Amino acid sequence: MGSMIQLTAADGHKFGAYKAEPSGKAKGGIVLIQEIFGANKHIRAVADGYAKDGYLVIAPALFDRVSPDMQLGYGPEDQEKGKNTRAQLKWDAVLADTQASYEAAKSASGGKVAIIGYCFGGSVAWLGATRLNFDAAVAYYGGNVADFAEEKPKCPVICHNGTEDKGIPMEKVEKIKAARPEVTVYTYEGAGHGFNCDERGSYHEASAKLARQRTLDFLAKHIG
Repeated sequence: MGSMIQLTAADGHKFGAYKAEPSGKAKGGIVLIQEIFGANKHIRAVADGYAKDGYLVIAPALFDRVSPDMQLGYGPEDQEKGKNTRAQLKWDAVLADTQASYEAAKSASGGKVAIIGYCFGGSVAWLGATRLNFDAAVAYYGGNVADFAEEKPKCPVICHNGTEDKGIPMEKVEKIKAARPEVTVYTYEGAGHGFNCDERGSYHEASAKLARQRTLDFLAKHIG
């Protein structure tokens, strides 16, 4: 189990973050970026899982700039609320909070730091790779990755996308592949948007397990 901490971005904004620590010396750090549902219990559980694998994890509450401590479920009303909150955020502000989270993870872990994001967080992970100084990045079904595909990552990146993701059709996935041949883009047959989240109807167990193992192998190679 981790605990909530408070971080401060360069512009003075204070926000919450969930910090999960490994039982022994950290292999490195992870900044774990939420879906549009906030830094909720699912995201905290994912952070705990990576901590069990030996990483120091910081999961920032990026919606704090709009609605402090927002933690949503996965019903239609929550989805609409999450989308509306997400629409009020500016990328520069999101990346300022992500940078503060990177600094916290690097300081606490004493090692290299990766960024892993899901849904909205997948897009943040991509921008973390292209605009910040992470050592590795993992983007799970980031809806805006194709929009920023012309930006060159400064670190190794892998992407996970489902073939049945209606929000990210395969044309967008192919756009990413074409623009960034150096990036490994995995696709998962039969998986839709949010396939990693076991609290969503779109959960696809086989794809989630395979993607997680590929992520762990990637982290072992680039983070420790």
